[in-house]
Amino acid sequence: MEVTATSRHYVDRLFHPDPQKVLQGVIDMKNAVIGNNKQKANLIVLGAVPRLLYLLQQGLSSSELRTECAVVLECVVVLGSLAMGTENNIKSLVDCHIIPALLQGLVCPDLIFIEACLRCLRTVFISPVTPVQLLYTDPTVIPHLMSLLSRSPRTQDYITQIFSHCCKSPEHQTVLFNHGAIQNIAPMLISLSYKVRMQALKCFSVLAYENTQVSMTLVNVLVDGDLLSQVFVRMLQRDLPIEMQLTAAKCLTYMCRAGAIRTDDRCIVLKTLPCLVRMCSKERLLDERVEGAETLAYLMEPDVELQRIASVTDHLVAMLADYFKYPSSVSAITDIKRLDHDLKHAHELRQAAFKLYASLGSNDEDIRKKITETENMMDRIVSGLSESSIKVRLAAVRCLHSLSRSVQQLRTSFHDHAVWKPLMKLLQNAPDEVLVMASSTLCNLLLEFSPSKEPILESGVVELLCSLTQSDSPALRVNGIWALMNMAFQADQKVKGEIVRALGTEQLFRLLSDRDTNVLMKTLGLLRNLLSTRPHIDQIMSSHGKQIMQAVTLILEGEHSIEVKEQTLCILANIADGNTAKELIMTNDDILQKIKYYMGHSNAKLQLAATFCISNLIWNEEGSCQERQDKLRELGFVDILHKLTQALDPNLCERAKTAMQHYLA
Repeated sequence: MEVTATSRHYVDRLFHPDPQKVLQGVIDMKNAVIGNNKQKANLIVLGAVPRLLYLLQQGLSSSELRTECAVVLECVVVLGSLAMGTENNIKSLVDCHIIPALLQGLVCPDLIFIEACLRCLRTVFISPVTPVQLLYTDPTVIPHLMSLLSRSPRTQDYITQIFSHCCKSPEHQTVLFNHGAIQNIAPMLISLSYKVRMQALKCFSVLAYENTQVSMTLVNVLVDGDLLSQVFVRMLQRDLPIEMQLTAAKCLTYMCRAGAIRTDDRCIVLKTLPCLVRMCSKERLLDERVEGAETLAYLMEPDVELQRIASVTDHLVAMLADYFKYPSSVSAITDIKRLDHDLKHAHELRQAAFKLYASLGSNDEDIRKKITETENMMDRIVSGLSESSIKVRLAAVRCLHSLSRSVQQLRTSFHDHAVWKPLMKLLQNAPDEVLVMASSTLCNLLLEFSPSKEPILESGVVELLCSLTQSDSPALRVNGIWALMNMAFQADQKVKGEIVRALGTEQLFRLLSDRDTNVLMKTLGLLRNLLSTRPHIDQIMSSHGKQIMQAVTLILEGEHSIEVKEQTLCILANIADGNTAKELIMTNDDILQKIKYYMGHSNAKLQLAATFCISNLIWNEEGSCQERQDKLRELGFVDILHKLTQALDPNLCERAKTAMQHYLA
């Protein structure tokens, strides 16, 4: 980089012994750097920043000089183009300890100097390269910033911007909340300054996001006699700036999702939802359409009724199809800036549309049908799975997962478009968050009624799923074992054998001792599906019976939920249904005592599952049952069955009576 003599002259004047000449030099430097990226970069290279920071912190410097230094530093931060090195310049300033220097300046009584320091701090913190944690290092900083909020509209504007950009985690939300952010910022919502109102609104949206404590507090706050939610609703009016409508809708959305406002509240159903649907229309700017769609998707994600209302509001499903039409053809756009804007937002629009479709179709069959019948939608989803943008791929697979909950769609559009092929490709090499969603979708495609199940089996999916069960991520382990469980349901011996071989008994039993209950439940489900139909039960138990019985014993003895123990007893009932496998139970007195214990348990589900085991053991369709019946009678099972025929639970009572009939037959 060429460093000019002019740049050197500016820096040299900072060291002049006459304070007035230093001041004039700083003012000249400010005028020279405004809009001149090259000059800014030159001054950083020549070491102007440390000198400016020194002058800024010098108690001997005049208030005017210190203020001008803060202004120049802020000018140096604001480079016109990222390509010119904005991030490097800010990094240089942070490395020179500009933040502590500016924070120190905030204790000065001079308001103009305070405002200059805050403006520079705001600009530094807005940059993605500035570690936001620097705001929280000194515990006195946040309370001091709170105390400065009411000094002027400018301090309100800059400080709330700093808070918004530096609130990145639940811990940050808690710190700001505990230091009175809500009480201090709420009055700013009725400020005469639009800028101040807007920054306060943005700050509340950041504070309330996924935070129950903040949201529950916000819902009871009064501003000039009105509840905060009423203030937000007024900000949704169509004649107000779109930025304000969108941010107010976000605040109400986050409060609703945190449980502070009911999903059937009028302010959500009649105000927030329609406002967000409005933001998705063609009339809005592209970035507004993205923000509107993503916020709407988040609002209605857990609520079926909101999904139904949104699906019939302003032709939303058809409106979203327009999100895929960017960038428009180059020949249709003569304005280069417009084309650049379209290209930049194209992937964000597709991502937002996929997210909103996923949310819309997550529960309702009619809405899913409406989505898949929208022009070329399945083709667009399939294309989305191989997009260059990881965010678009994730949103597309999330949309696919939502639609895959439909039996009808699995049998029709999923089959017609061979969705399983790009999905399998996506599973080969993807980040964990994509893998989780893709493997969840695969679980649904492997259900017995899905026509995709056969081709997926033939594509060598077993090895892939077995590798997922070894992941550090519990979600991936669950999905891997879940998919194998679905695959094993009513499968032939060949498929079951392949699963057992690929998974290996060592990994199977490792999963049976997994700390994650979901993993354990799905592994038990897999084992139950493998141990179905007598020839399969006998074959698997002849080669792995000892280990399976050990695992069953450990689970029945361990501290597990009712659901886990019920599933384990159901596995025992399956084993008891085998021709030769049942002997593994009959020769294991420890297991028999456990079955006896659970037949007398206080929980009817466990009693029923244990009674099934005994019922299968005494089944008298073949000649060898007499010996088993005699042994079970000696152990007191007949007496227990007799008592259970009087059980209050009708299913348990019926099962016990059926078992007794086998004894009498």
